[in-house]
Amino acid sequence: MLKISRIKFIKSCVNLILILAFLLVSFNFTQASSDDFDSDGVNNLDEETVYYTDPYKADTDGDGYSDWQELNSGFSPHNPVAISLKDNDQDSDGLSDFWELRFKTNLLNPDTDTDGYLDGEEINSGYDPLSSETAPLEKRIEIDTKNQELSYFLKGVRLNTFSISSGKNNSTPKGVYHVINKIDKAWSASYGLWMPYWLGLGTGRFGIHELPVWPSGYREGEDHLGTPVSHGCIRLGIGSAETLYDWSRVGTKVVIY
Repeated sequence: MLKISRIKFIKSCVNLILILAFLLVSFNFTQASSDDFDSDGVNNLDEETVYYTDPYKADTDGDGYSDWQELNSGFSPHNPVAISLKDNDQDSDGLSDFWELRFKTNLLNPDTDTDGYLDGEEINSGYDPLSSETAPLEKRIEIDTKNQELSYFLKGVRLNTFSISSGKNNSTPKGVYHVINKIDKAWSASYGLWMPYWLGLGTGRFGIHELPVWPSGYREGEDHLGTPVSHGCIRLGIGSAETLYDWSRVGTKVVIY
């Protein structure tokens, strides 16, 4: 009788262990799947707060591709038309979905901080689309003399990179500077030429400007971008110099290395 009771006890323990194991496996499976309701490869939190896609629908825009597939291919998960994130502006705020993701704004809300200004307007003016505060965002220019490149940043987000021509024989001073003045067409008395879209640095004896123009109209260095040939200034090509000039403000930080 004691032997039979012991066997029943052992069987009960085994059954209990099996039930607990099953519950544990079931719990883990449920816990894992609850992080991604639609099993599209994008977790629920990111769907709701980053991409603003539907966490209960694997293919938010119904174009036959999952949200994960589209995002990882650089396409919009909100537009059934095959359009890239860079070309799609889902909320028509002047800021493409590509830049919305980088500035962490709402792809479906044209005025993320509800301050009355569109996200695109704020970014273009250098203000924070995530805050109703009026303080401008930090602007920064970085100049890589080794690779002959200039990049500019807003709130740490790289906006673009341009090819440059810095000073020959390492004559461009390295260090941290700030734009001290802006002149749309500066004159160099030392070399007798024009320096369009001038951004003065240091004490103003060197700066960033478009390819220089001689009084005769000859533009110097059009085929030298990417090679250090200047007298110490940082030369930019036609178009890129004007873009940087319009974007920069006096006081903009410039790091040269």
